[in-house]
Amino acid sequence: MPSSPEDITESAESAKSADPLHSLVLHATDNGVSWITLNRPEAMNAVTWEQRERVIGLLADASADPAVRAVVLTATGRGFCAGADLRGAPATGERVPGDVARTIRLGAQRLIAAVLDCEKPVIAAVNGTAAGIGAHLAFACDLVLAAGSAKFIEVFVRRGLVPDGGGAYLLPRLIGPQRAKELMFFGDSLPAAEAERLGLVNRVVPDEELAATAREWAQRLAEGPTRSIALTKQLVNASLDADRSTAFAAEAMAQEINMTTQDANEGVASFVERRAPKYRGN
Repeated sequence: MPSSPEDITESAESAKSADPLHSLVLHATDNGVSWITLNRPEAMNAVTWEQRERVIGLLADASADPAVRAVVLTATGRGFCAGADLRGAPATGERVPGDVARTIRLGAQRLIAAVLDCEKPVIAAVNGTAAGIGAHLAFACDLVLAAGSAKFIEVFVRRGLVPDGGGAYLLPRLIGPQRAKELMFFGDSLPAAEAERLGLVNRVVPDEELAATAREWAQRLAEGPTRSIALTKQLVNASLDADRSTAFAAEAMAQEINMTTQDANEGVASFVERRAPKYRGN
């Protein structure tokens, strides 16, 4: 399990020598935590087609694996993710109407959806610049930790582009439409401390404490009632698009489902018996 920038760098070097393909995205699972690390520091982790597909696959694996109970998404070097790098995308013929929309649906939007739909809680440990789709990748996570030197940039307007990768969906729900428009219209760099003040980041920590804090948070999640956390994530995400009656009905059904789990029974029993619960993730 990565515990420091030095450990991540060492893992990166080992991966490069062992498997060049998988060296683009490092992966390790320890104590119920799946660590997914973008590893193109020379490109500020601008995400390639290969990286995107591997991250999507690892998030799907985390959902399906009962041994995985939390996920940490982070990166090596000075950048968390500087946006999309389309140079590694599969070659296509002459562009026809619909190609751009299709590329976005099958690319950036699938990546963001994979984070939102992951059945395990996902922590973003933002170690540096998160720009464009990189910022949206962080904002899609359930909890966001940021190093003090990190910054977030809605870079699309600087290139004359419309925000994609779910940005216009995520930001208004996180900070309201006015603040979202300010970030997207101007494309200014947002320091980590200001992102925390706006509510885009849960906590800012000194750079050297980022990995340890992410490990601590992930371990707490991994020791929790995994299914109830998954159902809670679904309820919160769905509530942003639902009316009250729909949200209340979903809440009641989620609790109905949750009460069939062993962890729910353990939680109630531990309360009655006045002891600490021991959750097993099922």
